Amino acid sequence: QVQMVESGGGLVQTGGSLRLSCTASGRAFSFYRMGWFRQDPGKEREFVAAISGGGVNTYYANSAKGRFTISRDNAKNTVYLQMNSLKPEDTAIYYCAAGPVGRNRLPAAFASYDYWGQGTQVTVSS
Repeated sequence: QVQMVESGGGLVQTGGSLRLSCTASGRAFSFYRMGWFRQDPGKEREFVAAISGGGVNTYYANSAKGRFTISRDNAKNTVYLQMNSLKPEDTAIYYCAAGPVGRNRLPAAFASYDYWGQGTQVTVSS
């Protein structure tokens, strides 16, 4: 069982930046692919970014490319999402997710992940 806690959300103006963190419990953090998803009320949860266990490979939704950066520190059991040039449409609850690196699923697929955090709210004002 992996438990994760997100932090770093908040209220920011358009064009601002936030860095989200997600810290996981347990060992063998590097054995997990980590992802960030987001969900706005009334909408489906959507993929934002993912990173391989060793941190070499990263994946982004089109909406995140060029503005968001995912990274991880396996020594701290933590994955980060640096978000720059934020827009009102980025407003959502952001969730981190963990799944085994060996699972043959696309990084953007929900089925790639077994464990989910509780989420952190990001609000971008116009």
